[in-house]
Amino acid sequence: MEKTQMAMLKLVLLGPPGAGKGTQAKSLSEELGLAHISTGDILRQAIQLDSALGKEAKHYVDKGELVPDGLVTKMVIERLKRPDAKRGFILDGFPRNIKQAEDLDSFFAQEGYSDYKVIYLDATEKTIIQRLGGRMICKKCQAVFHMTNMPPKEGSRCDFCKSELYQRQDDREETVKYRLSVYAQATKPVVEYYARQGRIMEFDADRESSVVLKEMLQGL
Repeated sequence: MEKTQMAMLKLVLLGPPGAGKGTQAKSLSEELGLAHISTGDILRQAIQLDSALGKEAKHYVDKGELVPDGLVTKMVIERLKRPDAKRGFILDGFPRNIKQAEDLDSFFAQEGYSDYKVIYLDATEKTIIQRLGGRMICKKCQAVFHMTNMPPKEGSRCDFCKSELYQRQDDREETVKYRLSVYAQATKPVVEYYARQGRIMEFDADRESSVVLKEMLQGL
């Protein structure tokens, strides 16, 4: 498939926490010329820009509450309507549950995106615990680093805004297993939802990211 055709791909990237979704989404975006659409980035940008949806989301974030599904879906769809996404995109971190998947399908049907594909990165609990245990987050811009796989250039400071990095409670071993149980309850059914539609392309994400990337590109 020529690169111009590849750039028209519409991809949804799924997988448990620690499977490498962010890393692979960025790599696929660069390799295929696709817009990388991350729900985390969308949320931060909307709040920084003080948009109408950003103001609504900030209301929940400031109180330490989860942003409601409906609001997240609105923000994702708003982003998907931009010109760069119409030329092809990879959706990273969404949908997280069946309702979001159904709402996304409704939007895709309106836009004529019947041929979109779903990539599922599968990883074992052992690999996930090892990966998340070394993950560090910037306190200010929320950029993600890994002390082994993607260390910051300057000690424990963010490469982008120079703020201090920290390890989230969610990334400590005692909570990773709980996160995986939550994933199994809420997000794993989304994988089954897409499998029933015959859209799933599954890859073993326990391996080196470069190996997985090469296999995904060959599959696409």
